[in-house]
Amino acid sequence: MKIKYAIVFIFIVAMVIIEKESNILSRVSDKMMQRQTPQQTPQSPLDYGNATQNSPTPFKMLLSNVNATKESDSNQTEEQHKEEVEDPVGPEDDRKHILLMATTRSGSSFVGEFFNQHGENTFYLFEPLWHVEHMLSATAETNNGSLIPANYRDVLRGLFLCDFSPLEKFISPPPQNHVTPSLFRRESSSSLCEEKVCTPVIKEIFERYRCKNRRCGPLNLTLASQSCLSKQHHAIKTVRVHQWETLRPLVEDPRLNVKIIQLVRDPRAILASRMVAFSSKYKTWKALMQSGRVPENDDEVKRLQGNCENIRWSAELGLSRPRWLRRRYMLVRYEDIARYPMQKAEEMYRFTGIPFSPRAREWILKNTQTTEGDSGIYSTQKNSSEQAEKWRFSIHFTLAQMVQRLCGPTMKLFGYKFVDDAKTLLNKSISLLEDKTFH
Repeated sequence: MKIKYAIVFIFIVAMVIIEKESNILSRVSDKMMQRQTPQQTPQSPLDYGNATQNSPTPFKMLLSNVNATKESDSNQTEEQHKEEVEDPVGPEDDRKHILLMATTRSGSSFVGEFFNQHGENTFYLFEPLWHVEHMLSATAETNNGSLIPANYRDVLRGLFLCDFSPLEKFISPPPQNHVTPSLFRRESSSSLCEEKVCTPVIKEIFERYRCKNRRCGPLNLTLASQSCLSKQHHAIKTVRVHQWETLRPLVEDPRLNVKIIQLVRDPRAILASRMVAFSSKYKTWKALMQSGRVPENDDEVKRLQGNCENIRWSAELGLSRPRWLRRRYMLVRYEDIARYPMQKAEEMYRFTGIPFSPRAREWILKNTQTTEGDSGIYSTQKNSSEQAEKWRFSIHFTLAQMVQRLCGPTMKLFGYKFVDDAKTLLNKSISLLEDKTFH
């Protein structure tokens, strides 16, 4: 590029000399023309300059070529940005609406804390759709397959807009005057434990309504709504949305600026974690596992396979970047977060457009180096790098093989390696994770 402009400079110097000679000839020509047409008034210097542009000199032709080259160089950049310009945009303000979408036992509570710990400018909710699923699964309404996703959509839209009334319909017992003691895992949301949201509590029952280092009474949803409206960003973590059709109306809603982060994890690790967390559901599995037989027709097996397919379909759609999801979808593996928590947190914040706060950084540093004895099944305080590999020592090789058969396409999409024998499964020096990026 430097050589190119050096050559241009040499030509410019040469053309300046030619230009001067051309001007002299032009003046002589003008005088001759004035003698032939005496009625014509002399031109001003500005007019003269404009007039000489009508017949290009070699100097001007050279400049034209240089400008053409610059335009050619910029065409590629313009094409690269053309798609971004045409992409749908959110509201004019800087509000962000973050949906962390995952599945049970995929590390979503831990990752959700990245946004819960952001600070006073973010309103975070932990699994509000639990109420919708809990109520509808206990009624005959679940026979209508489209009803649950539609209710998920309406509740999410309301919560992103700080309207708790759609959620109230699913809280049991029903809130009285918008006050409820029964919001699922309220203590997992810092926003719902702030002083301005807490109501007075009767001393003898305060333990029931304990809200992290603060004694709060039943939740006043009107106060929660006011708190939500006062915050710039809103984030929701859920493991209950599995159909993208549910989300599209939210993404296209002009009142919202939705960013979706899909968190995935090795299905073998998910199963191993579920067998520990929900041990009563897997008693049959454990018995059969000891005998080496796999319960292929078990409802939990079918549910696991369906779960894998839903995750894969969602990811394939998101990674295909349809117009309505451009710049609004990010896929991240739990294993990558466990290995590089700060780096991945920075990437997620950069994607959302929310500044990565010092408070969130501090929380991540403190809570990714916890010793083994300090963390429980539901704790978000983990030694993250150890946690990512722990499952390999708690699942039988027979079950790992079963998951590989049922969830093979999903595992391949996300870069999870298969194991062919129990020895490989237990060998931590052999990584079961491919280096893979998702764009």
